[in-house]
Amino acid sequence: MSGYQVRAAVAEMREAVRALLSLLEPEQVRELRAGPSRLDAPELREWTYLPGARPGLCTEGLGGDQREAVDVLLATAHSAPGADLARGAIEVERYRRTAVGAAGPDRYWVRLLGDPDGEGPWAWRLNGHHLAVHVLVTAAGIRVTPHFVGSEPARVPDGPQAGRRLLGPEEDLARELVTDLGAGRRAKAVFAATPPDDILTRADPFADPALLPGGLPYADMTTPQQQLLERLVRRYLDRAPAVYARECWNDAVRRGLDTLSFAWAGGLVPGDRHYYCVRAPDFLIEYDNTQDDGDHAHSVWRHLRHDWGTDLLRAHYAEQHH
Repeated sequence: MSGYQVRAAVAEMREAVRALLSLLEPEQVRELRAGPSRLDAPELREWTYLPGARPGLCTEGLGGDQREAVDVLLATAHSAPGADLARGAIEVERYRRTAVGAAGPDRYWVRLLGDPDGEGPWAWRLNGHHLAVHVLVTAAGIRVTPHFVGSEPARVPDGPQAGRRLLGPEEDLARELVTDLGAGRRAKAVFAATPPDDILTRADPFADPALLPGGLPYADMTTPQQQLLERLVRRYLDRAPAVYARECWNDAVRRGLDTLSFAWAGGLVPGDRHYYCVRAPDFLIEYDNTQDDGDHAHSVWRHLRHDWGTDLLRAHYAEQHH
């Protein structure tokens, strides 16, 4: 990443945090700042995409200006399409709550760790049902994984959002790829007729690619199929701010796209329960739409070196030690 682009992205995020802090009462600031002093504390790797309370400041009781400031902060961790996706997870969750008779304010938890105005690393995160965004910042860069977006329902049946498929592109690109495969290639890619009930890495603190099937290697695909896989991978990476998304993609290209592989389980027809994953040396992607008869989707992007900002923290603490 270029130094200028990193500084610009960090400055935007820092300003958004300052704006939020300026609107909060002292007790709200204490809730926002709950957490260990060291950003590599094991407890900070605990996360979930299920319903339930988390540490931090809950958005449920925020006023309009405060909630708007949270939205602005959330946008800084994403590209414009990525921000739309994150907001979409919140909007579909509102629909779900209304549909089950539990309408009310959004319940997500925001947490600030470290000092955004200091010289050291700092972090923030926003977590709730079907949305998990984890951000770590140092002078050397920004990290935004694990990154999870879910949608329940996968297709909104009625109301103002009728027909909305929040994760439609993630599903459609993968299905286009698997259905384009000939019989021999598809036999390698499809590892089970019945898909798993959820993503295989779940909410593990450390993503383990060994949990995922090997699938069909990129090198064994035709050029159009390889292009589909590239588009699918870019769909996930491009959730992030452009400067970081480019870094991740360029790393993948340098390592060789032949290291990518794609695997699928379940039916091939829209509406069938299904699952897929993409494996690479540095990252993995998982998607499932299996619960509620194939109307409840999950998607996650994990980076084996960058999750929780591990690489940046290691470099910072090594430099501090010396």
